[in-house]
Amino acid sequence: MGAGFQSPRFTQGEHCSLADPGNKIRIIVGGVQVEAELKGTKTAREVYAALPVEAPVNTWGEEFYFKLDGVRDYRETATNQVKVGDVAFWGAGQVLAIFFGRTPMSMGPDPVPADRVNVIGRILGDPTVLRSVMAAPSIRVERV
Repeated sequence: MGAGFQSPRFTQGEHCSLADPGNKIRIIVGGVQVEAELKGTKTAREVYAALPVEAPVNTWGEEFYFKLDGVRDYRETATNQVKVGDVAFWGAGQVLAIFFGRTPMSMGPDPVPADRVNVIGRILGDPTVLRSVMAAPSIRVERV
């Protein structure tokens, strides 16, 4: 650690989060809202900086995805293994993906992305509530 680094201080009862403080987002699709916490990665910070955004939403199985231009994908966590509730960025397509169930490539209960994605966060609470709004035409993602 470089000179001038100060360790965060926590008082009794406080918890350290893996995300940067304040990096929570709200995802709004149809009449459903969920919140997610982003990781402290460079790609997650770039996505957070690009918000708010409202865009036409696409579905692929139980995954919402949409174009999010201008975000650099640092590929810190590029993987084909995601879980229900993961929020990920696919740099090759400049797409933000929200996984709330199985996708067409799933062999079991977990979603499988079409290509390696950079997992940047996780939905807080029950992501499967998004199943009720799969016909919604648009999605909005904003900072909390």
